[in-house]
Amino acid sequence: MHSTDFSKGKVWRNIIAQSIPLILAQLVQLLYNVVDRIYIGHLPGADSMALTGIGLVFPLTTLIAAFTFLFGTGGTPLFSIARGAGQEERAGKILGNTFSLLLGTSIFLFLFCYLFRRPILYLFGASDASYMYADAYLKIYLLGTSFTMLATGLNGFINAQGFPRVGMLTTLLGAILNLVLDPVFIFWLDMGVGGAALATVISQAVSCVWVLKFLAGKRAILPIKKASLRVEMKLAKEIMALGMSGFIMQGTNCLVQVVCNATLKVYGGDVYVGVMTVINSAREILSLPVSGITNGAQPVLGYNYGAKEYDKVRQGIRFTAALGIVYTLLAWILVIMSPHLLLSIFTEDRVMIEVGADALRLYFFGFFFMAFQFTGQSAFTSLGYSRHAIFFSLLRKAVIVAPLTVLLPRIGFGVDGVFLAEPISNAIGGLACFVTMYFALYRKLRNDL
Repeated sequence: MHSTDFSKGKVWRNIIAQSIPLILAQLVQLLYNVVDRIYIGHLPGADSMALTGIGLVFPLTTLIAAFTFLFGTGGTPLFSIARGAGQEERAGKILGNTFSLLLGTSIFLFLFCYLFRRPILYLFGASDASYMYADAYLKIYLLGTSFTMLATGLNGFINAQGFPRVGMLTTLLGAILNLVLDPVFIFWLDMGVGGAALATVISQAVSCVWVLKFLAGKRAILPIKKASLRVEMKLAKEIMALGMSGFIMQGTNCLVQVVCNATLKVYGGDVYVGVMTVINSAREILSLPVSGITNGAQPVLGYNYGAKEYDKVRQGIRFTAALGIVYTLLAWILVIMSPHLLLSIFTEDRVMIEVGADALRLYFFGFFFMAFQFTGQSAFTSLGYSRHAIFFSLLRKAVIVAPLTVLLPRIGFGVDGVFLAEPISNAIGGLACFVTMYFALYRKLRNDL
């Protein structure tokens, strides 16, 4: 039997029970792209240019992730709140509508990005040398758009029904396949960058089939039903309103990546675009545990909020904040001590490793401030405070990072200014989000209200 009543037992145990399989699942999910980058960074004769090409694709893959978050992170907490309140019919409709929104949007994104990929890549900072690698990867990767969005966007509904291990297997199956297929397609069949993309698409397809088979099957507490697939505009607006925070976080990531690549091309050249590709990979890996903890807490917080167990919501927020801060401090120490080691995982290019070490230290300075952003954002999203979550998503990336990325290099910091923009935004945006969450939400949550 699986326990799906998150108001029972210790809150921290429920959060850990959700978080550990989710972290493992996200780690395996991350292997899809990170393993590609590791192999591509070691392609014979490609130097740093292949990694630079992949870096140019990042904004488009992030844009696809943004729309996945719009519906996935919007539907999942609404689903949890409805279940906690005993509204099973509404919860079923939320699941069905989320599926339809993900599928329809994925088809549109595939067509748009595929047809306009050349002008988009040059707009994002491609040179004639790097475009060849970017296009070879992107035109194949886009074929898996629907697989990616459905597998990632719907997997949270498996976790929200109390089956985190099944959610972990979603990405485990695909990632193992990706690990096996990558060297086959890239090296043995000599497909290079295109082979990495093909391995990813096939792996994503397997993950997608696994998710849909579970959610349409008998094990699911609330399976997808045909009657709930028709999109109801009122419900769709609720899903998108709550998911807008995740959408803006990813969408502004896309904006920052474009601005970074374009600015780095001017002040540092193609090699620095490649360095940023590696730094983004390191950030994804190192921020994954704190992201997994806060995401794992969301169904627990949402369920207890729906059940009016407000003291347990407060306990959950305290626990996720403390654990997140401790972890991010340890991750920051690792970066300070071993920048060359982290870079050498992704590339053998000596120039990239040398210039990248200083850039890595600058980018990760004060990394622990990220825990405040994740905790505040997660609490707002879990409890349906969509406007607060949206505001602080915009503040950190669109209001702070993007302008600083353009401004700092122009006022004397040069290429270092691009990498300094991130830690400044983490400190200002993270603390602002957490302090607001404390006063506007945490202090008001009491069972005697």
